[in-house]
Amino acid sequence: MTGGVADGAPGSLARRSTGDGPPLVLVNGYAATAADWDPGFLGELGRESTVICPDNRGMGGSTGSTDGLTVETMAADVVALLDELDLREVDLAGWSMGGFVAQEVAATSPERVRRLVLLSTSGGGPDAPRSAAAAWRDLTDHGGTPHEQARRLLGLLFPADVAERIYAEFGDVVAAARAQLDPDALSAQEAAMIAWQRGPAAERLAAIRAPALVATGTEDVVIPAANSLLLATALPDSWLARFPGCGHAFMAQEPTRAAGLITAFLGR
Repeated sequence: MTGGVADGAPGSLARRSTGDGPPLVLVNGYAATAADWDPGFLGELGRESTVICPDNRGMGGSTGSTDGLTVETMAADVVALLDELDLREVDLAGWSMGGFVAQEVAATSPERVRRLVLLSTSGGGPDAPRSAAAAWRDLTDHGGTPHEQARRLLGLLFPADVAERIYAEFGDVVAAARAQLDPDALSAQEAAMIAWQRGPAAERLAAIRAPALVATGTEDVVIPAANSLLLATALPDSWLARFPGCGHAFMAQEPTRAAGLITAFLGR
């Protein structure tokens, strides 16, 4: 998807907001929009924070070219959004690919990030454990009907029994959302993730000054849980939390516990 913004220039990020309190920006992951956050999770976070959920460029209502998209470009978009909203400093959270983006913002604009929350994500670099080839193939498979894509996606985000239960209740909703996605924007995000994960990590992680919460589901097949231990080790001023029996989207499995943990970490 292309907008009226030249490649590399900040895009205009659509966003939704909920709750009341100090600002907490949530950056979503691959193929996801602001509308895809679990409503219970957002509701719990919104008790103590003004939760701002942007669409990454090329997704939802956001503009900006995805030609040559990089994680660094998406991070610059987030900083531009903070400028637009006149927010000097925020708490910043990122899930999955959004965690890549959040790390870039925290490393390159440390004065803008008070506290950092990294959910189901990786620090990248050669030592970061990767998902199995089959999981990556299923994640990035644009083929099949929207319902087939929805079932495949839910099978990656949750343990099998949970995935079937969610598909039975919300399969139509997930399929409709999948049908709205631009395959070119998805391919651009895939290339950006691959490039970022292959790049150096140590210097970027060393530049992060904000205290960090690193959380993962122990059954994550998209970004293995071992990545969270590596991240927490590299970020000495950090908390590490593991959610037993939960998958990549552990915040949707345990919305109250996950939101409560984040709120406690933020000192609300």
